Amino acid sequence: MSNHRPYPPPTAPYVMHQTWHDLLFMHWRVPVKALRAHIPAALQIDTFDGEAWLAVVPFRMSGIRPRYLPSLPKLSAFPELNVRTYVIKDGKPGVWFFSLDAGNALAVEIARRWFHLPYFHAQMQCQAVGEAIQYRSHRIHRNAPAAQLVANYAPIGPPFEAQPGTLDYFLTARYCLYTHDGRGNLYRGEIEHPAWPLQPAHAEIEHNSMTDWLGIRLPNVAPLLHFVRKIEVVVWALQKQHD
Repeated sequence: MSNHRPYPPPTAPYVMHQTWHDLLFMHWRVPVKALRAHIPAALQIDTFDGEAWLAVVPFRMSGIRPRYLPSLPKLSAFPELNVRTYVIKDGKPGVWFFSLDAGNALAVEIARRWFHLPYFHAQMQCQAVGEAIQYRSHRIHRNAPAAQLVANYAPIGPPFEAQPGTLDYFLTARYCLYTHDGRGNLYRGEIEHPAWPLQPAHAEIEHNSMTDWLGIRLPNVAPLLHFVRKIEVVVWALQKQHD
């Protein structure tokens, strides 16, 4: 087993490649009860020292392509912004996405239909200014709840690898996602990438309403921040889960 993973990767061939750039993990402690109503009962909310965490994660993607095929110009690169927490099923810790905003309408439609993920179309900008990133996202998806993020962020220290048992590892060493379809069927989607090259970060958050529509109020404290400049990712097809 790879030493950066809590469990082995799938043995089946992966189906998609992606590259993630200029990613910021913004994490806040939140009450477990604030999350429970938004997550299927078949999933246990994963906690660290009894506390649940919620993340807002802006980044941009490039090189999105099926295995053995080239990237398509209109689908291969765009900003993305997700809101997530952490769950576990059958001993496999993973991510639960409350929302994923993306700056590409076609990619949003494909992801909603084929991956059963709550994607929303947004007007987005992810611009590098020296070492810093200026990030803007305003959701424009039809009939979707409003959500906006305006933030500037940058790394402030050298990369490090989170170690098992630490909070940094708990929050970032997640190699699968869980989602469900309109009929309530639960799925697991596996991913693989090298150990995160995490860097401490600084952020100026001008506006963040990404959780308002969920009725989840983020605490009025500075979030825990980690920056990642670039990482290569492969993705497997969803697998239906059973209770």
